[in-house]
Amino acid sequence: MSDVLVRGVGLLGTSLGLALSQTGMHATLEDLDPDAVRTAVGMGAGNQGPCPNPEIVFVAVPPDQIVAEVAAALVRFPEATITDVGSVKSEPIDALVNAGVDLSRYVGGHPMAGREVSGAAAGRGDLFEDRPWILTPIPQTDPVRLARISEVAASLRAVVRLMDPEEHDRAVALCSHAPQVVASLLAAQLLGASAADVSVAGPGLRDTTRIAASDPELWAQILLANAEHVEVHISRFAEDVDAFSKALVGRDSEGVKALLSRGVQGRAMLPGKHGGEAADAVTVSVVIEDAPGQLAALFQRAGEADVNLEDVRIEHTLGRLRAIAHLVVQPDSEQRLRESLTLGGWRLRG
Repeated sequence: MSDVLVRGVGLLGTSLGLALSQTGMHATLEDLDPDAVRTAVGMGAGNQGPCPNPEIVFVAVPPDQIVAEVAAALVRFPEATITDVGSVKSEPIDALVNAGVDLSRYVGGHPMAGREVSGAAAGRGDLFEDRPWILTPIPQTDPVRLARISEVAASLRAVVRLMDPEEHDRAVALCSHAPQVVASLLAAQLLGASAADVSVAGPGLRDTTRIAASDPELWAQILLANAEHVEVHISRFAEDVDAFSKALVGRDSEGVKALLSRGVQGRAMLPGKHGGEAADAVTVSVVIEDAPGQLAALFQRAGEADVNLEDVRIEHTLGRLRAIAHLVVQPDSEQRLRESLTLGGWRLRG
């Protein structure tokens, strides 16, 4: 059984401890906050205590502490493989190289997993399951140690990918960091609005602002560390907003439609089911009561009709004890599902 040290027991560190323990690896937890350690230990994420000779050290501290923690771990544990879970790779690696640190035992890592809540109590053992875990080796990286970290990440049911550090930072700026800024700015528009105005908010606003609830302190560190790449996308976004504003003021119908069409084209580029090319799909909307067993019965009915659900979204109705379940299916299954649900007494929308 391998000994693993997890330095930092917030959301990711605690989730790491929980996931590692489920695979049979022994995790020891360290954090400057003793309450965080007690919480994580109480959840079964590992043990508190000395770990003099760990095989692997996971550095799961806030972004502004990663460089110092990785450098210290390389000195403190001269035989261990050191990896981290930081959201930005190039800046920390450059700082370590400039400091003259031997990085042969260091493997940069970034599990693309998280939640809008933080802290040890938010940890989950399945947080990394089916999520990308990006490793960013550099020329100095020992291939054996890279293979070992890849093996451990895969054992946590993550999908391991190798990327150059600069390539990683460019990709996450587009797919994670810039969206965080846009969601936060959009949610900020609600400040000062009347309760009556906000009360009409539907699923569109909730979906587009979900990540705006994330920790501002953490995200400020991430965005500043990757500022060069994030700024590119924020500038482009600002240009599009400006163009849209001018089209609206000028009542330019074609200009508005052209800008909206670009969004449709961009949305279509997102990977589909299982990471493959996005396939055509249709949505069947069903009214469900806010009562135990409703979703289970709905899913069972779909299964009895031999219909595979590609995706499911729940839209809660305003002021009523019911919701609308939007079932996404392949086009050739739509009519069969509609007929089965209608026969079963379900009320369809649209």
